[in-house]
Amino acid sequence: MSFLAIDIGNTRLKWALYSAPHSGAALVAHGAVFLENIDHLADNEWRALPQPHSMLGCNVAGDAVRRRVEEQLELWDLEPRWVVPGTHGGGVTNGYDHPGRLGADRFVALVGAHAHMKAHNDTRGVLVVMIGTAVTVDALDSQGNFLGGLIMPGHGIMLRALESGTAGLRVPTGEVRDFPTNTSDALTSGGNFAITGAIERMHRHLSNHEGSAPLTLITGGAGWKVSPYLEVPHELVESLIFDGLLALQQHRLTL
Repeated sequence: MSFLAIDIGNTRLKWALYSAPHSGAALVAHGAVFLENIDHLADNEWRALPQPHSMLGCNVAGDAVRRRVEEQLELWDLEPRWVVPGTHGGGVTNGYDHPGRLGADRFVALVGAHAHMKAHNDTRGVLVVMIGTAVTVDALDSQGNFLGGLIMPGHGIMLRALESGTAGLRVPTGEVRDFPTNTSDALTSGGNFAITGAIERMHRHLSNHEGSAPLTLITGGAGWKVSPYLEVPHELVESLIFDGLLALQQHRLTL
């Protein structure tokens, strides 16, 4: 009963094939391609894979990209299914003002974080941080209620915004310094501290709400850039979206 999980972000498509559609299942194969290369998945990365029995995907790149992926899935006799955020799912209660407008990736990551907490018998709240093209910092209380969160630009968008709006700032990437003394380091440090500052502020908000410090989970392709400079305890969990897709599929099958 193998299961294919697909995560379509703003820049790349990540996929993972699991031995079964439930949390903790063994990883059989995985990969990632830039969006411009997804039209070759059936002929390349997926050609040698065994037939998945089911799939579930998370897509934030729009309908046109989703249709291109579904064309590649025609390699198998497989019904494409995509996450649509609702009021509940995988043990998470979605507290967004308009639940359907919460990004699918944010919703799935929250479900993955909730599954992570259950697997470790942890009863704390959890701060869910995704660092990629954009950055999201979302608060989940100890009962699985999504309280709300932040959206902000990632490192690349910040730098491009400054380059396009300010003369003379087209400079190489610098280093993160406590007291930057050149423009490259000032830009890199400013972007990094903007992100870490937002995470640390939300950590304080959730700590005050819950009465104890939450677990902080970081995922996303640029998480490694932020982790060394974040002054709250945290874990890097690269598979958080896939963990959420597994939990949602398991929940669907047990209803």
